[in-house]
Amino acid sequence: MIGLIGGTGLGDALFGAETEFEERVLDTPFGVPSSPVRITKWSGLEIALIARHGVGHVYNPSQVPYRANLHAFKQLGVTHVIASGAVGSLREELAPRNLVLVDQVIDKTSRRVPTFFDDGLAVHAEFAEPFCPKLRSVLNAASADVSARVHGAGTYVCMEGPAFSTRAESHMHRAWGGDLIGMTVMPEAKLAREAEMAYALIALVTDYDCWRPHDPMQSQQDLLEEIIGHLKDATTHAIELMRAAIARLAADGLPDSPAHDALRLGIWTDRAAIPPQRYDHYGPLLARYRPGAEG
Repeated sequence: MIGLIGGTGLGDALFGAETEFEERVLDTPFGVPSSPVRITKWSGLEIALIARHGVGHVYNPSQVPYRANLHAFKQLGVTHVIASGAVGSLREELAPRNLVLVDQVIDKTSRRVPTFFDDGLAVHAEFAEPFCPKLRSVLNAASADVSARVHGAGTYVCMEGPAFSTRAESHMHRAWGGDLIGMTVMPEAKLAREAEMAYALIALVTDYDCWRPHDPMQSQQDLLEEIIGHLKDATTHAIELMRAAIARLAADGLPDSPAHDALRLGIWTDRAAIPPQRYDHYGPLLARYRPGAEG
């Protein structure tokens, strides 16, 4: 199964576009997901949809129940996740309404639990390549089927928020090598890796971050309306890209990913020393590594 996570704008758009679906309200050891999970089909493939910020955008980036969202996908059998997220651009060439297939991330978050495994065992998942190269390759190929400009790579700086950057911070992020600034890919991508799901992100550029001065003659209201227009346009194209990629996946099959074996060498605790109730607690996250199970 493929999981789609809709970010700002796109979450409500995905939910609103579906007319035939099964809605599942799931519970997890980490609470309830940010929205009911809607299960539908695209190009004959089963798709699970979650609105990251909740229906109607009720969770700010620090409040999103990331662990519950990814655990719910794992319960349903999701193996590949395509997420979206609105971002500001730190580079002139990454213009508003462009899409970016992010390949690297700098994590500046501080208030979010970054792991499933904070109770009863030590897990260290490899994360040098935070986004699945095979899933990104499919998205990159599918970009030929959409009219938007799609950039094949970019480094995403994930800040805590909810306030936006200061100008000094924006220049610092550029000096670090950041291409995009956003608030939601972390810990989502880390949790997807721990859940052994291939994960890719389509970043929707809505504006230039504050390093680039705005037109002084433009009012704040006009600027906001311009950004909303960029978001709506990028949302339309991101859904087109998701549909084009899923059509290719339906034709060619879902690729194996290095992420699918992320915990094979990542569980440092002696598995025999992990009590049965810990395996029960984590459920599908550790089921294949339970003593006696076939991994």
